[in-house]
Amino acid sequence: MPHTVTPGTEAAPAPRLRWWTELPLILLVYAFYSAGRLLARGDVSGAVDHGLTILRFEKALYLNFEHPLNRLFTREAWIGIPADFWYASLHYLVTPAVLVWLFRSRAVRYRAARTWLMTSTLIGLIGFTLLPTCPPRLLDASHGFVDTMAQYSSYGWWGGAASAPRGMGDMTNQYAAMPSLHVGWALWCGVMLWRHGGTRAAKAAGVAYPLITTIVVMGTANHYFLDAAAGAAVMGVGLLLAPGVMRTADRVKARFVPAATPVAADSSAAGSSIVSAGCQTSAGERIPRQRESRFGAGAEPGASPQDAGDEAPAAAR
Repeated sequence: MPHTVTPGTEAAPAPRLRWWTELPLILLVYAFYSAGRLLARGDVSGAVDHGLTILRFEKALYLNFEHPLNRLFTREAWIGIPADFWYASLHYLVTPAVLVWLFRSRAVRYRAARTWLMTSTLIGLIGFTLLPTCPPRLLDASHGFVDTMAQYSSYGWWGGAASAPRGMGDMTNQYAAMPSLHVGWALWCGVMLWRHGGTRAAKAAGVAYPLITTIVVMGTANHYFLDAAAGAAVMGVGLLLAPGVMRTADRVKARFVPAATPVAADSSAAGSSIVSAGCQTSAGERIPRQRESRFGAGAEPGASPQDAGDEAPAAAR
């Protein structure tokens, strides 16, 4: 059945998101996330107990991949140093770059992608609060881990406090290890590159980036394997919740922000349009063979010989 639109009720197009509203929103969420990490430090002894529990569980299931990787990174500086740079920088560079790329060239997909990332980040903050966890590098040396960030700190800007610059270790929460949002954010970037990159290189980067990040966070002894798995799980939960978050945001916006005015159609054109058999026509437009069937070829009610055309017979005298 043909779909007709009542003149004057056409919906206005959805407004495009603007960078001057998006940037403050992202900065606000990141500031809330960073402040939450600092406030959720918890008890150090409890964090160490959680870390040891995870390590024992992994050993029981032969999942402690961080041990051999950390020995490799510690022994081979040509692997360990680039890995430390990877851990200390790409987390804060690639994720914003992908966000900007989506905003500029994939605007239709941007809002859902941004909401997924933010929702997952806030879920991760809940994990840091409820389960402060000592990373492998801060466990007693008897457990067999070496802090590669401290070992190779002379090559970079970081000190002994994870990826924080020297002298700024007190501004980060070293016990926010469960879940690993390094892995979670890298997985989000990988999905975006795979789905929207459009080239083989982009898809390859989408696969490589989260995999290498997972290896790096374990080899540098910043996370356990289960931290990485939990980071991926958090992104999965965030993906499921993101549609509901967007619907809630739309309802709140509709309540407090005036709705857009519908696009008004030209009243004169709307009033003079001819509609027949469910088809809408413009003013004066003929439907093929409609008038011929009623009045004969070339004739209309009250038409003069001149109106009928050159081939019409002259009127009898």
